[in-house]
Order: sequence, then structure tokens, then C-alpha cells
Amino acid sequence: MEINEIIQQRKDKAQLLKQAGVVVFDKPYPGRLDIGQIIANFQEGKKVHVCGRLMAKRGHGKVIFADLRDSTGKIQLYIKVDNLNPERFKLLDNIEVADFIGVAGELFKTHTGELTIKVLEFIVLSKALRPLPEKWHGLKDVEARYRQRYLDLVSNEEVKKVFVMRSQIIRSVRNYLENKGFLEVETPMMHPIAGGAAGRPFKTHHNEYDMDLFLRIAPELYLKRLLVGGLERVFEINRSFRNEGVSVKHNPEFTMLEVYAAYANFESMMHLCESLVVSVAQEVFGTLQFTYQDKTVDFTPPWKRVSFVDLVKSKFGIEPQHPAEVMLDKLKKAGFAKDKDKLSRTQINKVIEETLEADMSINPTFVTDYYTVLCPLAKTRPDNPLISERFELFIAGMEVGNAYSELNDPAEQKQRFEEEVKDPGESGAKSVDEDYVLALEHGMPPAGGLGVGIDRLVMLLTNQASIREVILFPLLRNIVEESKTQDVG
Repeated sequence: MEINEIIQQRKDKAQLLKQAGVVVFDKPYPGRLDIGQIIANFQEGKKVHVCGRLMAKRGHGKVIFADLRDSTGKIQLYIKVDNLNPERFKLLDNIEVADFIGVAGELFKTHTGELTIKVLEFIVLSKALRPLPEKWHGLKDVEARYRQRYLDLVSNEEVKKVFVMRSQIIRSVRNYLENKGFLEVETPMMHPIAGGAAGRPFKTHHNEYDMDLFLRIAPELYLKRLLVGGLERVFEINRSFRNEGVSVKHNPEFTMLEVYAAYANFESMMHLCESLVVSVAQEVFGTLQFTYQDKTVDFTPPWKRVSFVDLVKSKFGIEPQHPAEVMLDKLKKAGFAKDKDKLSRTQINKVIEETLEADMSINPTFVTDYYTVLCPLAKTRPDNPLISERFELFIAGMEVGNAYSELNDPAEQKQRFEEEVKDPGESGAKSVDEDYVLALEHGMPPAGGLGVGIDRLVMLLTNQASIREVILFPLLRNIVEESKTQDVG
């Protein structure tokens, strides 16, 4: 049957229900109980009111069995003509799978022990004019699942479970930090200067001020301004944006946790990062052993540490004192860079990190000792100015976290900004953030900062191969709307 015919049939049935006083699209249903609550506290003979989406309907003459589901669970309905007015019972012909209904009745168990509601009254709360995916097997096409996530959630309990877990993970992160004395804050999402991290920004324009702005690449520079202002322990679970490629590990809009603590350094942040992730894993999942893409990831501390300097020297023959030209030349000779790759800090760092990711341990690993030239916002090691006090956290070959001993010398920071602006790999959107330098001139305490990719952490803890599986509505290409006359069988 064509979809337009199905829609028209459902519209006709909705009209019949309205005429009969079986309300459609009406006010909220009062006095309802969650199905999960009913099941957990089941009491035979108890009168209940419940509502939800009809997920199955099985007719047997004067008896109908149906499945009703809400966000907490599913329960069977038993609808018999003897328990309803016959005319009212006949109206059930106009109620179909996917409709939202409210029922009143009493609880009992069938002879097979299934928990059931004997329906004594019903109303229609919302009429679905389109059917759900056939047989509740979910949408087959991956792109369709992302574009119509609402159908994916209805049809696939495992998908819904992932997003419930995501919410619990974020709540656990927030609770952990608040219990450690960190203050949650909010910083701007529109920035006059693109900064705080390497990346190509999205550009927008504010009409009233006739002002170009950039969606934030990272909130870092605003959060560190708060350290200057005396807020010594702050964090933000933020949405950030990078106008770059899309892959199983990248979405242009993503969620980051950023944490800053005065009188701390990258070692402090390493301990905090490890403790935070371990706490979240134990609180939400009750284990430190996870399966990710058929491999076992063990989060048991202490986590392994390796040196970026040693890795890069062993893999590419590159050393921190080498100029960018030499670094790029060695990458090309080793077959890890192409002739078209640009001579830039950003490009060289990207090539090195993508190559190292493939060799990284499946278990959590801190990579330390990054080159200063790759870290414009980090302090250098006291014993070697070519190396920064920075680490990145890799789990299952993915970069999940990044941390510094934060640079708080205004003169050095301004010089680093000026060098970054000259970087040929930048898009031209970068400029020296003079206001941030001004803030540093008023004095910022020594501090450690940490960033954790929430989307990637959720991927790992819920065993999802693609970042799109943990973002409710990932960015997708525009497509021509599919014909509304497709056959739904």
C-alpha cells in the first residue's frame, strides 16, 4: 500500500474518533503511573491509569490484546467487549499501532504469568498519521537512522539505552567535579576572535553590532579569564564547533568537558583525569573492564605513560630541535605525509598524531612530552624549553583528553600567539587575542587545564564504533526529500 493511502486512512480514522468523542491530540492524561513503576510494584487487582504508545495489537473477535510502551517499560493490555460499551469497543478498529492512548483498568496476570492491564476505559491522546518502521526492526539504512532519530529511538531499545547511558555519564562527570569543589560555569559560544585550540571556525555575523563572530572552537581562553578573576576551580560541559572533516571520530558540533584548577599543573590534571574516568565507569557501569569493538579495555589505574618525544624519534626520526621543514621532509620520506601537505604546525601535528593513534595501546595511555612548537598555550618544561608540560590521553587508539600546565606569562603568550598567526596552515581566521593577553597582565595563578571529549568517552563506554551513534542528531549532508509515495509494505 502506498504511504499516501495509509496517511489518508489514518486521517479518516482520526476524524471518526473525534466525532465519537474519543479525544485526539488533547490535554495531558491525569493520574498516570509509569509502566516501569507498575511492573516494579505489581499488585493484582490494583486500579491503574497509564498511557503510552501502542506497539502491537492482536485481535481475537471480541477480545484484543495489545502492547503499550512508555519510556520506562512495556505492558500488555487486555481489552474485552464485555468490559466496555460495545460501541466503544468497536471504535478500537480506528486505533492502530503507533497511536498514543490512555487507559484505565485493573492489574492481573494471565495464565502464562504475563503482567496485564484489564482495560475498562480508554482515550486517544495522539493519532499517528504515519506508520512506524515495519515489524519494529528499526530503520535498516544508517543515514535514515540518523535523519529520523525519533524512529530509531522508538524502534530500537539498544539505541535508546545508549543515550540514557550518555546522560548518566555526563551527570556522573558533573557530580564528581562538584564534589571536588569545582564550580560549573558557562562561557560564550560566539567569539570575536577564533582561538583556544587549533581548528577552522564557523563564521557568523551579528546584525545589530554589524560584527563578525566565530562559533567557539574551545572555551579555554574564557575559562582561564575566570582564573584571573579569582574563580580557582571551574569546569564547563560545552558545545564546540570546528568547520572541518566528518568521520567516525569527528562531528562538526561536539561536546567537550574543560576543567581548570589554580595552583595545579599537568601532573595534577593527569591524576584528576584518571580518577574522573575511573569514577564515572564504576558509578555508571559498575566495572573497569569494557569491550570496545571486540577488544578488552582495562581502565584499572595506574594508566600507562609514554613519551611523545621518544615515539616520534623512533617512528619518524624527528627530534624537538628540528625546524618544521625538516619535520615535514622526514614525514614525507617515511611515507606518512604527502607532497600536498602544508608546512605548518597544525598539519605536522595532525599527520604525527593520526599515525601514532594507529599504534597506540588499547588501554588508557598518557602521551607526555609534546614539542613546545605544537603547544601554543602550554608551559615549557623547566629543564627543556623545546618540550611542553602537556599530555594527551589515548584510549583504544582515540585521543580522548588533552591537558597542560597553563602558560601564564603574558609576554610569552603574546609571542606564541604571534607565531601561531603566522602559521601557514591556519585558515586566516586567527589573530592575537589582545584581551586575553591583557587579562594575563593582571595576573593568572599557575594552573592546570584539562579537556575531555565527552562524545568519544561515551563511544568507548557504550561500545559504539561511530561518533554519530552517540549524538542524537549528527550533522548530515542535505538530500533531496525522498518521495512521500514510497511503498512501506
